[in-house]
Order: sequence, then structure tokens, then C-alpha cells
Amino acid sequence: MQTEPIYIVKSDGTREAFDIKKLEYSLKRAGANSTTVQGIVSTITDGLTDGMSTHDIYTRAFELLHTDVHPVALKYSLKRAIMELGPSGFPFEDYVAEVFKYKGFETLTGQTVKGQYVEHEIDVVAWNDEKLIMVEAKFHNQLGVKSDLKIVLYVKERFDDLSTQTFNYGGKERKLDEGWLVTNTKFTSTAIEYGSHQGNRFVMIGWNYPVHGSLHDMILEAKLHPLTCLTNLGGREKKALLDQGIVLCKTLKENTDLLTGIGMNREEVAGVITEIENL
Repeated sequence: MQTEPIYIVKSDGTREAFDIKKLEYSLKRAGANSTTVQGIVSTITDGLTDGMSTHDIYTRAFELLHTDVHPVALKYSLKRAIMELGPSGFPFEDYVAEVFKYKGFETLTGQTVKGQYVEHEIDVVAWNDEKLIMVEAKFHNQLGVKSDLKIVLYVKERFDDLSTQTFNYGGKERKLDEGWLVTNTKFTSTAIEYGSHQGNRFVMIGWNYPVHGSLHDMILEAKLHPLTCLTNLGGREKKALLDQGIVLCKTLKENTDLLTGIGMNREEVAGVITEIENL
């Protein structure tokens, strides 16, 4: 007799049939080995009920990983950790700037630049000897929210207005080479369809888009884990650091005075550093 599918509730409120392969993929992507994946999948499917939310499934998987494979648990929670950079979005701009620094660019955030017709607030300007890139960092702090066609059209129009102008970055006059839209969530299918036909000077980076070179891939490649993924930091400590413009785990490892400066004792600091090293 065929078993009826179990339906789960996604973060946007829609229902879909539970797909065990999606759970397996997310665990493997975080670095869990086959034995760990199968053990967690078995535990979760045994307790699965119709109407369970994806958040409940994530929470249970994270708890199991946190107990057995702590570093993998931190990578598994990466998407939610990025969302905790909010709510203002300014820490996300700083974070995107750090990703470009890793790629060898110099960066500035919060720049006002003049287009052909109007001035624009640009979240991140990045440059090296070969390229000048301007970035719109679109931050969402809720699961299920996507960057849609309206956002892509708006950003593309802004870059079009800037494309005819000359700017002085890196000590020389230069044209804009690329405009990037970087978001911490997904794009809608229509946004992707439109963006894919705009040429290689307009770059769209989402959490899982494109297939190779997504924001998730860039973070893991650069090992730029946000401090919000750390479980040894409480909400108060995370906010205190973010308010200072500190967004990366590696910054804390390189300067432990930042941790003592927000009131953490030696033992607490050691716990945070150990957690970072395990990443």
C-alpha cells in the first residue's frame, strides 16, 4: 500500500510534500559525512508529522548536529546567521565588503555617487587594478522573503544611470565595469529570467544563485563566517560587536580585546576562540 506524503509548512506559509533529498543535501552541503546524514535523517523522519514547519525540522537537525558535530552545525546554520546581521542591513553591507576584500578588492561602503541624471546611494564600491564594481546589498531578515523582479529592475536601472559616468577610485578616473546585486535570500524565477539576459556587466548573487558562485559558496570559499553563527556569544554580545562594525569571526580571533571590551571574561573568551578555530 502506498504511503500518503507528509506535507510540511515552508517559511513563506505554503505547504509542500516533505522531500528527504532536500534535507540530505542541506546536511551534506554543511559538511556532514554520510553516517551523520543518515542518522539525522532517520531521527527526523521518525518524528515527522503532517503540518510540521521547516523551522521545526531545521531546529531539530541543528540540535543533533550541535551535539555530535559542532563545527558542521555552525555551517548548517549559516543562512540564519547571516539573517541575524539585521535588522538595519548595514552590517550586511560591511559583510559583503569583506567578501570583496577577500577577493583582492579595496572597498568603501555607503557611497553617494552621481549618475547621469541623479545621485545614488551605493552600498559597496569595490575596485582593483582591473575592475570598478558597485554593489547593491539587498538584505532580508525573514525566511521565505525573496528578491523579486521589481527589485532587480530597480537596481538595474540605477546601474544603467551610472554606466555613462566616470569615477575616481583607486587613484584614477574610470568607468563602472560591473554592477552587482547581492542578496542573502533567493531570487524569484522571473527575477532570474530577466537578470540572465542583461549581459555579464550585471551580476546577480543570491543565497543559492548562481549554481556555482552563490553567496553561500563565496562564504565557505573565503571562510568568512559571520560572528552571528557562534553559539558561545549571546544576543547582547553579538549586538555590541555588530554596533562597532565587527561582523567576522576571524576579526575576533585576531583581536580578542574586542571580546573583553564587551565584558567577557577570560574563560568566555577562550570558549569563543575555540569555537572559531573549530570552524
